[in-house]
Amino acid sequence: MAKKRQILVIGHNTKGCLPEHEKMAYKVGVEIAKSDSVLICGGLGGVMTAAAHGAKDANGLTIGIIPQNEPEEANQYCDIVIPTGMGLARDFLNALSADGVVIVGGGSGTLSETCAAYMHKKPMVAIRNLDSSVDPFIDGYLDHRENVKIIGVDTPQEAIKKILELISA
Repeated sequence: MAKKRQILVIGHNTKGCLPEHEKMAYKVGVEIAKSDSVLICGGLGGVMTAAAHGAKDANGLTIGIIPQNEPEEANQYCDIVIPTGMGLARDFLNALSADGVVIVGGGSGTLSETCAAYMHKKPMVAIRNLDSSVDPFIDGYLDHRENVKIIGVDTPQEAIKKILELISA
């Protein structure tokens, strides 16, 4: 049996997460499940909850890699919870667990996960126009190394189509 694709969804936690972010993240989760991929997220609120909810509603498998020690801290849509007890250092586990990353808005935590994925050359797409810390880097690189371009897309459907292309390349 072949390994399932694992797609990490990152973005605003509860603070800063607007209904528009939740709507986009939910649709991203649905598209991940429809692609028969596994959704990975940070397991907490905001974009993470919305994406996992979308994947669950579409009969997908969800994994939450949380910074806390207790599995009960994860949102209710995580099928598998990995409590790391590592705090924000878990951003590296999220990035390294993914075959590709979809960015839906976000602040400094999202930027941290983006940097971790970038250093490990993980394919990334970002939904445009969501007031994200990653916005200045969409359709470009994080630094002079040009490890991996962050590809901008406009819809959740485009995001999953593009990330699957990048993972397969």
